[in-house]
Amino acid sequence: MARPSLDDPAFYINREASWLAFNGRVLEEAEDQNNPLLERLKFLSISASNLDEFFEVRVAGLIQQLEDGFNEAGPEGLNLAEEGDLVNRKTHEFVEEQYQCWNDQLRPSLIEHGIRVLGLHELDPEARDFVDQYCEKELDPLLTPVTVDPAHPFPRVINKALCVAFLVRRRRRSSLTYTGVVTVPRALPRLVRLPSQGTDDFIFLADLVAYHAARMYQGYDIVSSAAFRVTRNSNLYLQEEEARSLLESVRAELHNRRKGDAVRLEIEADADPEIIERLRTVFELEPWQVFSVNGPVNLSRLFNIYEQTAHPELKFRTFAPRELRLTAKSTDLFEELRRHDILLHHPFDSFDAVVSFIESAAEDDRVLSIKQTLYRTSEHSLIVPALIAAAAKKEVTAVVELKARFDEASNIRWARDLEDAGVQVFHGLVGLKTHCKLSLLVRRDPDGVTRRYAHLGTGNYNANTARIYTDLSLLTADPEITAAVHDVFNFLTAYAEHPSYEPLIVAPLDLAEKNISLIDREAQHARQGRPARIVAKMNALLDKSMIVALYRASQAGVDIDLIVRGMCALRPGVRGISDRIRVRSVVGRFLEHSRIFYFANGGQEEVYLGSADWMSRNLFERVEVMFPLKDTLLRERVHHEILDAYLADNVKARLLVRDGVYLRPWQLQQGRRRLKPPTGAAAFNAQEFLIALAEGKQSGGTIPVLAPAVRRIARARKEA
Repeated sequence: MARPSLDDPAFYINREASWLAFNGRVLEEAEDQNNPLLERLKFLSISASNLDEFFEVRVAGLIQQLEDGFNEAGPEGLNLAEEGDLVNRKTHEFVEEQYQCWNDQLRPSLIEHGIRVLGLHELDPEARDFVDQYCEKELDPLLTPVTVDPAHPFPRVINKALCVAFLVRRRRRSSLTYTGVVTVPRALPRLVRLPSQGTDDFIFLADLVAYHAARMYQGYDIVSSAAFRVTRNSNLYLQEEEARSLLESVRAELHNRRKGDAVRLEIEADADPEIIERLRTVFELEPWQVFSVNGPVNLSRLFNIYEQTAHPELKFRTFAPRELRLTAKSTDLFEELRRHDILLHHPFDSFDAVVSFIESAAEDDRVLSIKQTLYRTSEHSLIVPALIAAAAKKEVTAVVELKARFDEASNIRWARDLEDAGVQVFHGLVGLKTHCKLSLLVRRDPDGVTRRYAHLGTGNYNANTARIYTDLSLLTADPEITAAVHDVFNFLTAYAEHPSYEPLIVAPLDLAEKNISLIDREAQHARQGRPARIVAKMNALLDKSMIVALYRASQAGVDIDLIVRGMCALRPGVRGISDRIRVRSVVGRFLEHSRIFYFANGGQEEVYLGSADWMSRNLFERVEVMFPLKDTLLRERVHHEILDAYLADNVKARLLVRDGVYLRPWQLQQGRRRLKPPTGAAAFNAQEFLIALAEGKQSGGTIPVLAPAVRRIARARKEA
């Protein structure tokens, strides 16, 4: 009997549906009563921020394609119009669930703990006096009321700016109503803290603007008011081939982002229909692009409560990451690296070691040159000042990616500061984002030998996100790896293609081809009865060629575990196609960001780390680097300490089942009964385990027994 075609749309999950399912898992963390209350509020805020970007980029792109006449189908068989219908339905359902979470769960629980977000009608005399003074002294000087008429056109509302719309009527000509608009000033906090005794009280700034409107619109009666917010298309449309300067092109496009086409209108649910219709007409939106919300417009601003409220008992307990300690035989990090590679697992291992690697190079007279990629870095980065200081004494090269989405403005500032200091600044290659995370030092060591030292990572050079993202860093003096990193920098600065970058795998040159080759090699091992297994951890799996290779490997008998935090277009558990593939997503305290690729390889295990997900944009439209762990101990650590922990997680993991739904492990049917959530020793949270391991409170041997398929592979490996 002929095998079914792997092009069958039934074997693929829609990208946008998969992303919305991921954001649903984030919202589940806000609904999970096992999480501390303020952390739940934070997860709700993150889900709202995620949805903003989804509309700014994905929905905006979808609308643009439809307007341009495109309507092709994706691998799952949906054309763009059908995908638009799906996005319409699922985003409205999701927003409704967000506000149910806020109104029915989080706000009542916050009140129970003395954290109150009050309406004007709930203020006591002291709070009302404060509001009157605040409006007069702080708010009023920043407001510009507009009444729309032929002489006063509707103001240009910038992307995601919170505004208040009014229906107003002149007292002397009461037959007509006019539209009034006031932009809520960004210079003031969206949640204003109120004076209180024994409670933490806040009020929304938009409520104060509406309250103060009578003072601004003297001579008018205010018929009604409603807070609203417009999300705009934030894609950058660059003609790089024709641009004289990429930096100036990006800088110019950033201004367009603030005023791109509107793609969504959020407005209070009790808004007058006349206000909604007037705004919809102004912003040229279809009815489905209007979201009437039963609560505060812009839930992401609830994060202010998390930041402004102490209550440590309502947050995750703090922990101190493990600091890098040199062995007694080493006088400095460079001597340590000449002896062995160092692997750091952030945030459990401190990112300070990476910062120190670059800072010490800047200060060390033996270091002759520094080369560095910068994709996203923090506003108060210590790495950029170190490069600036180093430029006075040595050769410093920085490849700054100007097109890192939503970090373009800060990257432009850093690029200019670096150039002014004498750093050679490059902006990567035309048509390709520089997404690899590399740092390379050349040092003349005390023995007179000139050596290279490198850092290769899965995450950005950003000390802030390194505290909340899980990522891996490799520090090495391995001659093969550091020579290959040198060649990658030559590729980035001169577009000089080297015949081979081994032992590195580099996109867009050979990353897709070699990953498929690695997967096919496992299939060959399985056919010949040798140990064959793949464990791949990434943020997203969308590329069809990679999915087809995984399907082929499953058909050949390879056991495959995929740990995919976000979007996954692969459909597991399909008989004869993906029987041996399991997909899980871990959403917890830290954002899972590391990319790890394990191959059993017939018993000769290989582990690669990298900056790329298995998405077409990473494989073909970016410069990415995937690098091997040569050291046996480091491979064992990644395999048995990190991957095994995530595969054993039964608290924060969700399993993707055949119909595209994600279920927690205990939600899967067992016969006729449904299991309950694990408790006590039976509950295993991978991130909490890794925290305890870093604190020395746990040993690596306490991971629960692996699943039967994993045990079977382990036995086969021993027998081989």
